Amino acid sequence: MASQEQLELSGLIKSVHQRLRESAKQSDAETAWQEHMQDAERLKNYADAMYKLATCYWDRTMEVSSKRSNCRIEWVVASCRSYFLHPTPLLYLFREKEDKVMQAIDASFRYEHRPYLIEKIKLLDVGSCYNPFAAFEEFDVTAIDIAPAQPSVWYCDFLDVAVRSIDRPSFSPEHRAVDALPKQYYDAIVFSLLLEYLPSPDQRMRCCRNAYEMLRPEGILLIITPDSRHQGANAKLMKNWRYTLAGIGFTRIKIEKLEHVTCMVFRRSLFPEVGQRWCAINREAYMMPVLNIPQDFNESPSKEAAPSAEQRTEADDVDIRDAFAGLPFEDS
Repeated sequence: MASQEQLELSGLIKSVHQRLRESAKQSDAETAWQEHMQDAERLKNYADAMYKLATCYWDRTMEVSSKRSNCRIEWVVASCRSYFLHPTPLLYLFREKEDKVMQAIDASFRYEHRPYLIEKIKLLDVGSCYNPFAAFEEFDVTAIDIAPAQPSVWYCDFLDVAVRSIDRPSFSPEHRAVDALPKQYYDAIVFSLLLEYLPSPDQRMRCCRNAYEMLRPEGILLIITPDSRHQGANAKLMKNWRYTLAGIGFTRIKIEKLEHVTCMVFRRSLFPEVGQRWCAINREAYMMPVLNIPQDFNESPSKEAAPSAEQRTEADDVDIRDAFAGLPFEDS
């Protein structure tokens, strides 16, 4: 049985997301986002609520229920290890697959590859909250968030960050903020339940384009999106994501349905023609270059105030917990 505090905290989370989407419909997404970013009190309340829910409730539930196999942090770590650090890294397998596609496009195709040198995996965790990947020695982590909940997380609005040709991230220690992030620098970028926070498809696309610019060629973008429906229920939506990101220059190399989320790995292809060929062969009538989420198609709720804890049910809290179970827990 959820406690009164747990219901109040989860109600706050849901109300912030709902208010942001409604504000974007009433004005425009950019104005709504800027107003959201300027509301320091709301951002702090949101960060505090997420931190307390994760550390006091959700992580304990995960431990008690023995559902570690559904831990999103562990999924990201395992995916990065197998792609970069396995005795036979998957990176080279997908390099060979890309070569075969290019040879199918042009029989005279030849390309001299260089080894993908790596000491530690340079990982950018966008919307990090708690910087969970710092606990893993194989990562060199840059953790960013619009409402950092721990000192090791830098303030950064990924929609508005400067992307420059610099040799390392640029920080402002005085403000605990990111000044600029480097092009073609990161081996892996993580979007854990990030895209659903943003109120418009254009903003989601901008995030993905920024990620593309920051990744090294052959680096990977790991996307975790809430999905409590049965496997295949959102298949068309996920295939449209694949189509859209292929147009940017990504190739989807992995998709896995866990209990309450869908997890995907996209590779920044060496050759944009690989994604273009996939689009040409696999495009269906419904496909468009847009990153929609299920909430985009929902009818607008009434403009009444968000439900109080007294009006909420335990089922409501379960929905919130499920949707955010992939957020990094302090002890993950």
